[in-house]
Amino acid sequence: MSSVPDAPDMVRGTPESDGRLPRRLGGWSTAAVTVGIMIGSGIFRVPAAVAAHTGSPTAMLLIWMVGGIVAMCGALALAEVAAMFPKAGGMYVYLREAYGPLTAFLFGWVYLVIIPTGAGAIALVFAEYLGRLVPLTPGHVRLVAIAVIVLLAGVQYRSVRVGAALQNVSTIAKVGAILGLTTAAFVLGEPDTGAWAGAVSLQTVSWGGLGLGVVTVLWAYNGWQDVTCLSGEVRDPARALPRALVGGTLAVVAIYLAANAAYLLVLPIDVMATSPLVASDVAVRLVGPLGSALVAALVSVSTFGSLNAVLMAVPRVFWAMADDGLFFRRVAAVHPRYRTPHVAIVALASLSVVYILFRSFEQLIEAFILASLPFWALSVGSVLILRRTRPDLPRVYRTPGYPLVPLLFVLAMLALLMNSFREHPAASLGSIGAVMAGVPLYYGWRYLGRDRAPR
Repeated sequence: MSSVPDAPDMVRGTPESDGRLPRRLGGWSTAAVTVGIMIGSGIFRVPAAVAAHTGSPTAMLLIWMVGGIVAMCGALALAEVAAMFPKAGGMYVYLREAYGPLTAFLFGWVYLVIIPTGAGAIALVFAEYLGRLVPLTPGHVRLVAIAVIVLLAGVQYRSVRVGAALQNVSTIAKVGAILGLTTAAFVLGEPDTGAWAGAVSLQTVSWGGLGLGVVTVLWAYNGWQDVTCLSGEVRDPARALPRALVGGTLAVVAIYLAANAAYLLVLPIDVMATSPLVASDVAVRLVGPLGSALVAALVSVSTFGSLNAVLMAVPRVFWAMADDGLFFRRVAAVHPRYRTPHVAIVALASLSVVYILFRSFEQLIEAFILASLPFWALSVGSVLILRRTRPDLPRVYRTPGYPLVPLLFVLAMLALLMNSFREHPAASLGSIGAVMAGVPLYYGWRYLGRDRAPR
């Protein structure tokens, strides 16, 4: 990670920092956050769910490819507005600029109420895999999940530089380990015993199963957008942010496709569908009981880094809301010595702990994805809106394939929402209801603090 001075600085092509959140993150650290958030628990748990939804190795790889294309379209489009508005809060800022403060507030409300479920889910997976190295009871698993959240929140509270350095190390370690496992599967695996030995026709796969599979895969791909939350602390954001978004997402897509192909080479599809710890089962078949411990260590490192990245990026949304007067002003505080949004970090960590105490992993990721889909669509759609409403804004990066690339992403999100309503109407209505509950809160907040809220 590059070192930079603590003092506010002028960023090429961007407004001068106001000094509250100095620009301390270099290009490599920014890319490490992108990859670090995306590669967390998903690649180790999601393949089993996708196998169960499809029952076909061909369909399974197809779903991972579709999810990767969707994620790449989102990254390619969002990079345009990220370079235009390099401010803390990321998508919150883009939604405010394109649609107004109500939409931005609802996004922030989702981050406040529902998004901490993502951090909670990652922490639970970390603790579950750590339990394969150190014996843990179910109660201890939750305590370890809470402890790691508190630990990493403390790191981010103390220093964004230290947090970024930790992110760089953990990202390099987990990418190297995943590629090592994948290579071992191709070298040592026996194709005659894997899923390809008895492939199932795509004709047996339902459209509903494909749709649910894509929704599940998006949990694994999720995170490419969250690096934008740190835009206000990235040096040379006009270059660093598009590179981190597009390059980081492309790297993760390639890693995921290779890993799933390796899984399918080693395990039958029915075995994979009933195994919540697919990577561990693959390693055991390759090198025996030692494989389980090696993968447990890999997943622990991976989820540790992913959780660190979430606690590094997401609090900036709360900070930006409060700075706009749409949340408690205290949350916009910056530590006088550490120059971090310390109150926002504590808020996210506290909410994540609460969710861990009362919900399971499956409940956490379902609520997370369903509530996020509309805002992912709107954020990428802001590229289309701003091209029409604010054509005069300088655009140092333009979305390739415009307008097809952002339109493809938006349409994919709408299709997934409709499929979710059809397959899981109660959960879908609950998530949308949670979002809409923010509407009266917004108007109430504007009424109580109308002299502070943006017009």
